[in-house]
This record gives sequence, C-alpha cells and structure tokens, in this order.
Amino acid sequence: MFPMKWTAGLVLACAAFGTHGAQAQQRQQAQQQRQQPPQPQQFASDDDMFAALREAARRDDGAKAFDLSSRLSNYAIPSYIEYYRLKPQVKNLPNADIRDFLKRHEGSAIADRLRNDWLLELGRARDWTTFDEQYPQFVLDDDTQVKCYALMSRIERGHNVAADARALLVSPRDYGEACPALVMRLAETRQFNDDDVWDQVRLAAEFNSPNLMRKLALATDAPEGLIAQAYDKPAAIIARSASGSRAQHEAFLIAVGRVARNNLEQAGAEVLGASSYLSPRELATGWSMVAMQAAQKLQPDAVEYWKKTTGAAMSLDGYQWRVRSALRAGNWAMVKSGIEAMPPTLRDDSPWVYWLGRACKAQGQREQADALFKSIASVNGFYGQLALEELGQKITIPPRAAAPSEEDMAAMSANQGFRRAFRFFDMNMRFEGYREWNWQLRKMTERQLLAAAEFARRNNVLDRMVNTSDRTKTEFDFTQRFPSPHHDIMHPATRDLGLDKAWVYGLIRQESRFIQTARSHVGASGLMQLMPATAKEVARRIGMADFSQARINEIGTNIMLGTNYLSMVLQSLDGSQPLATAAYNAGPGRPKAWRSTLTRPVEGAIFAETIPFAETRGYVKNVMSNATYYAALFENAPQSLKARMGTIAPKGYAGSENGEPF
Repeated sequence: MFPMKWTAGLVLACAAFGTHGAQAQQRQQAQQQRQQPPQPQQFASDDDMFAALREAARRDDGAKAFDLSSRLSNYAIPSYIEYYRLKPQVKNLPNADIRDFLKRHEGSAIADRLRNDWLLELGRARDWTTFDEQYPQFVLDDDTQVKCYALMSRIERGHNVAADARALLVSPRDYGEACPALVMRLAETRQFNDDDVWDQVRLAAEFNSPNLMRKLALATDAPEGLIAQAYDKPAAIIARSASGSRAQHEAFLIAVGRVARNNLEQAGAEVLGASSYLSPRELATGWSMVAMQAAQKLQPDAVEYWKKTTGAAMSLDGYQWRVRSALRAGNWAMVKSGIEAMPPTLRDDSPWVYWLGRACKAQGQREQADALFKSIASVNGFYGQLALEELGQKITIPPRAAAPSEEDMAAMSANQGFRRAFRFFDMNMRFEGYREWNWQLRKMTERQLLAAAEFARRNNVLDRMVNTSDRTKTEFDFTQRFPSPHHDIMHPATRDLGLDKAWVYGLIRQESRFIQTARSHVGASGLMQLMPATAKEVARRIGMADFSQARINEIGTNIMLGTNYLSMVLQSLDGSQPLATAAYNAGPGRPKAWRSTLTRPVEGAIFAETIPFAETRGYVKNVMSNATYYAALFENAPQSLKARMGTIAPKGYAGSENGEPF
C-alpha cells in the first residue's frame, strides 16, 4: 500500500492530468474540424436550392452561387442556373465568357437580362467601345441607368445630347450611379448650363433624395455642405437671407421648399421678403416651391400661388399639380393654359387631353373639345370612357373576337418561354415568370395575344390572361380582360351586404389580378389584399369565431372579410364608391381629410385626379373604370362612368358621416 499522503498526491496529479488532457483533446478535435471541408447545406428539394441560388445571385455572393449552381447541373431551367452563377461575377468575367452565354441563349429573356447587367458594368468601367457594340442589342432598353451611360458614350463621341438628357432626367428615383455621373459630364462639357444643373439639384430635393442632391451639387460652385444644410437645416439658411451668390440663392429656394412642407404661410412670406434679391426665374421658382406643397395639401389658396409661377423651372409633377389645383378651384382658363404649357410628351397623355377638352368645352370651343375627346375615346380605360360620354355615348362591351383555333392553342402550348413562366409561377417567383411571359408577347399579333390569354385562362393564371388580353387594340375579348371567378361565393356575399358586385370585382382586379396567394410589400394578402389587423378586426365585428390569420388566403374567408370591410367603409363615407375605393387603398381617414379641404362640390373625376397619393390616385381611377366595364358585362347594358363617380361634396353637403373608422 502507498502511504496516505502518496495516495492523495497521486489522485491530485491524475485529476490535473485529466483536466489538461481533456482540454488538449478538445483543441485537437476543434483543429480537425477546421481542417475538414464544410458540409454542403441541405435542401428539401431542388426548387428550394434554386431559390437559394437566386438569392445568392441577388446578394452578389459569387462563391455561394457557384457552389449551388454546380449542385443543380440537371435542373429544369439550365439557362437561369448559368445566369445566377455568372451575375455576381459580371464585373470580373472575361468578355468572352459573357459573349459565349449571350450567343448560346440569343433571343431569350435571360440573355437580355445579362446584357443589361453587362452594360451597367461596361458603363461603370467607361468601356465605351464594347458598350456601343452591345447597347443596340439590348432589346428591352428599359433601364434608366443604361440610357444615361448611352448618353455619356455619345458625349465622348462628340455628340450634343443635352436635349435628350433633359427629356430623360425627370425621375430621380431611377438615377442610380449613372445619371449623376451624366450630369457631371454634361456640366464639364458645358452641354448643361448652370440652370440645367440647378434644376436637377432642386428636382432631387423635391423627390426627397438628399444623397443624390449632394452628388449633383458637386457639379455646381456651391461651397461644400451648403446644399446639404439647406435640406437638413432650412431655418439656418433662410436666416441668412437670399442675398449673395447663385449658390446661396439656390440654397434659399431649397430651404423654402423644405419649410413649405410644414408652414406654407411662413414659406410664402420668406419668398416675398427675398423678392428683391432673386432673379425673375428664381422668384417664380420660389413660388412654385410653395405652390407645390399647397397643391399637394389640397389647400384652396394653391391657385393663387401658382399664378405667381410664370417662367419657373418646374418638374413634371409641378406642371400636373398646377392643373390639378385649377381643376379643384373650377378655374378652366387656368386648366387650359396649364396644360398647354406642359411638355409635349406630358400634354399628349390621355388625362391631360381629356381635361384640355373639358376646358375648351367650358370656354365654348366645342369643335376643338370634340376633336380632343375623339382622339382618346377609343382608348380603353378611365379617360377614354369619360371622353366617350362627352361625345354623347355610353360605355359598352365591344363584340367578342372569334375564339382562337386549336392550332393557335397548340402553338401557345409549345412555347417554351410560357412553360418557363409557368414553372416560375409554380415556385411563386412571379418576377421571373412575368419576364419570361412578357418576353414572348413582344412580337405577337392580336390573334396570338388572344390565344396566349386563353392559354393562361386554361392554366388558371388569370393575372397573365388579363394582362395579355389588355394589350389588344382592335380585337377584344372582355371575358378575358374582366373575369369573374368564384361567382358562387361572390354573388351571395355581395347580395347579402347590398354591395355592387361589379364594383367589388373591379376592386379585386386592381388589387390582386385574381392571384389567390398575392401578398403586397406591406403584408396585405389574398384576392382582396387584406391587412392582418384589418382582417382580425372585421372577423371580430361580424362574429367569425373560428377566424385565424392562416385563413386569410382562403377564398371564401378572404371574400367574406373583404366585402364586409368594404361595406363598412362605404357606409362611413356616405355611400360614395370613389371615396370608399380611396379608403380601401389609403385607409378610411385620408379620403375624409381630402374631402374636408373642398370648398364646393366637385365631380368625382376631379376628386380622383387630385388625390395627393399617386398610388391611390391611379387605384381609384382603375377600380372605377373596371367596375363600369364589369357592370356592362353583368347587365348587358350601356353604363355611365360619370354617374358612378358622382359628385364629391364637403361635409355638410352630402350629410354627416356614419360608421366607426378603424
């Protein structure tokens, strides 16, 4: 036996050895794990792996995209596998690799998409030789940045592109990196003068794009930080007065625009106080800053501000809001002069053709008015319908075109682009599906478009049916354009609530295009695009005890909750379909606020045209136009959009409001 003290020491030694030994073993295991290659991520299906590949390409994660693409070598859409592998590497790929892809997939939607990506990189690299070779082959040519690079390339070839640039540079949200660079180059080559550059700086401020505004200011002689301060701390700029250099004048104008958002009276006083320092153009521009805010706030005095803007530098929005203010005020002379002052591309749009016709009619120029109405009466939609009524006609459904032949349908079925689109729709990748579908429509005849729409109907892809049939100009099938699925559910739902079924279908057509699983960027779901909180509240009000959020997309549940909500909103807005339609899109409180600014009753069409939110403005016009066509289909009788729009009056004219807003 060992002595007791020896035994104790041995135990302690073994314990210490065990502790250190275990730590060493753990370190060794960790080192071995680091040396082993990571295990590939597992997916439930190849479709899930494809979705992960797409996401990796979107994040420009080249390593992950390469790994996933190599594991999908036998996937059903090989061109997209290759595209998603190449996209993150476009900047560094040899041109030969990109040319090889484009050659092998020539004429396809995905080849045009890669050419778009490549053109952006060629523009950034200022490789104008290759850019100029590839740009004419870019079929869609729908990327503003690519167009800006194309103008830069033309500058380098000695062309004057100032007029083209002014026409292009109207929407700062699309500028990206290329368009500020174009403005800088135009300024350097003196194709843009100081007015042009400052117009762009103010436009960026109007669009609430401070970072873009700061970039564009680099093309001016403004001291560093001055323009940023005008946007961020307008009171400090205004306190300095508008005296001094051109840059100080422009900073003052931007600051006035910022102040006008919260205090029109102060902004107007500041412009008036600075009138002795500003040039006539600058003074008119200052008043336009105030007028724009007054117009979008639907203030009755907006018209008086607009009267002071002659000679101002205005955005496309400015031109339109000047006319909208005049419409609200019933000032037809100002409506006419405001439309005639618009740039031609804007003046020729259907809304302004119609309102110019109305202004001519109000001033007794009936022959000129009728000519304007006739020029747009054949255009299906809100203003075409109104123009038709001005000519003494009602809205009817055109004769239905002959049905596509089985040979036509066989050709659609054999279309590989359509088959790719359906594959994407099955995976809920609608962006890619739309690109493939629409690519096939580009060169189709009217008969082929109707066959493609019928093909979509037979495959229950109703949104593509509607979109495709909407493209025809001379042959029509309004059963494709205005479908009424789920009638067995919709009819009793609307009947029991006393709702106009045509209106509800018109709303669904605009909301979801009948995609049952549609989900908006704000979380609205289903055919009637219900927000979760709204669905829950409506379910509570109607006593739907078994409601759960998981049921929102069920057709019956969605229609029941959506129609009940629409009925509640309609009752709270005096039975006005235009107001209730606006409320369905923007919330019940907003149309009440917009109506409260009226000083007199106005036509429903004028109210719709002067809605401050662009999305809601278009939404109301589209829904009401849809509803008129649906009514003509359901009743087989001529309809009046004007009667459906009615008159919108301030509170006190139409009676008190009822109902409990959410």
